[in-house]
Amino acid sequence: MLNLFSLRGLPWTGADGQQKVQLTAAELESLRSELADIEEREAHMKARLEHIDGILRSARLSGYLYIRTRWTALPGEPAPIDDTKINDWLPRFIVLHGQCIFFYLLSTDLSPQDSTLLSDVVEVGSLPSFTREDEGTQYSFYILTRQGLRYECSHVSQIQVDTWLSALQTGCKLVSESDVLVPNGSSKK
Repeated sequence: MLNLFSLRGLPWTGADGQQKVQLTAAELESLRSELADIEEREAHMKARLEHIDGILRSARLSGYLYIRTRWTALPGEPAPIDDTKINDWLPRFIVLHGQCIFFYLLSTDLSPQDSTLLSDVVEVGSLPSFTREDEGTQYSFYILTRQGLRYECSHVSQIQVDTWLSALQTGCKLVSESDVLVPNGSSKK
């Protein structure tokens, strides 16, 4: 156990074939304090992991997506500028849990950076795919809230995007009955 700490400069003495370390009271108290700090960090990390595990087990869908936000123009405002060339996509960990969408910076964060109630979502739809220099083709979709906030989301996998679209449309009850697919792949009419 003593090998876990960097004990350079501590006097080692051998007596009867055993190695012992001689510590002053201050050094011993310092080691006890370090051990208490390590145990506290371990307990904090364990609680954090249990919290994350609980959220992910009960979440309908979760994963990393690239996100950027836009505001829709208010009546009387000029149309937003074309910003398709601006690369302001940021990776975020998204969790669809209960009646809410949570946006985390990292999957290990305890608190989300942002959240939106599914009841506030008025529209969910596909966006054109685009190519990023560093990651290739990105497939994308958007989530529009009644407050005018538009989350644009993208991923390298078309399957992931389709899964998110389906889950959000179902969760927000934005799917009409004619759009629901029955198991044989045809539309339900």
